[in-house]
Amino acid sequence: MKVAFIGLGAMGYPMAGHLAKRYDTLVHNRTAAKAERHAREFGSKAVGLEQTAEAEIILTCVPVSRDVDELAHALLPHLRPGTLWVDHTSGEPELAKQTAALLASKGVSYLDACLSGGVAGVVNARATVMCGGSEADFERAKPVMGSYAAKIVHVGPLGAGHAVKAVNQGLLAVNLWALSEGMAALAKQGINLGLALEVINASSGRSNVSENLFGQRVLSREFPNTFALGLLAKDMGICVKVLEAAGTPAPLLRQLREFFEVAKHEVGSADVDHTAVARLLERWAGVEIR
Repeated sequence: MKVAFIGLGAMGYPMAGHLAKRYDTLVHNRTAAKAERHAREFGSKAVGLEQTAEAEIILTCVPVSRDVDELAHALLPHLRPGTLWVDHTSGEPELAKQTAALLASKGVSYLDACLSGGVAGVVNARATVMCGGSEADFERAKPVMGSYAAKIVHVGPLGAGHAVKAVNQGLLAVNLWALSEGMAALAKQGINLGLALEVINASSGRSNVSENLFGQRVLSREFPNTFALGLLAKDMGICVKVLEAAGTPAPLLRQLREFFEVAKHEVGSADVDHTAVARLLERWAGVEIR
């Protein structure tokens, strides 16, 4: 089977690499040199955008849903009926539905298939995928996604994958912000933060943030950039749209979205790692978290 992957960013590059081990894989990137490097490294084939329409399954992993919609419009004249489009972008449910309707006009099916697990997850083929769309399309795409994911779940109809991912990102932001607040207070009192984190990780307050991110990135002062603060702020915006569409009360997540918008401007750059949001709390508290 021939597949095509569009968007060779931090996540997409290794994902397409896994695909190339199993399938005839076409790759396209806005920067052509990156696609050519991928071809040399993994044996994929770097192509122009139009050529990706030759694939039976097209996969995208780009920054925002608007990018996906623009790609769909650009490829529409070249797409063939029966093609399946699998979108791994962390995007907006409503815009995804519009893109799906556009593709359906050419007989192309669409799945919103958001990823979790970070770069390490896809590199080690241990990512989680949450999919929205038809059951038949999900079953067709599942073996392909199994190239880079260990947990693949059909969570509901079109848009459901984006909605679940948005809430997941909201929970990531809550845990990151809350732990930063708490650690700033402990630092102010002269408590050993390494020991405090050790205790928290053996107690009921532990989370993925406390176990896998905070010590390695914040306490170490390394802040390795694997997921940008600006992208998490974007995801929080999508999360709030999901909440608004549902009409449910969500005072905490709404407020936190504002904090992350402030943070991406106050910590120096929206491109820094998302854990650098702790630096804003440090500034407000007048203490370094280390």
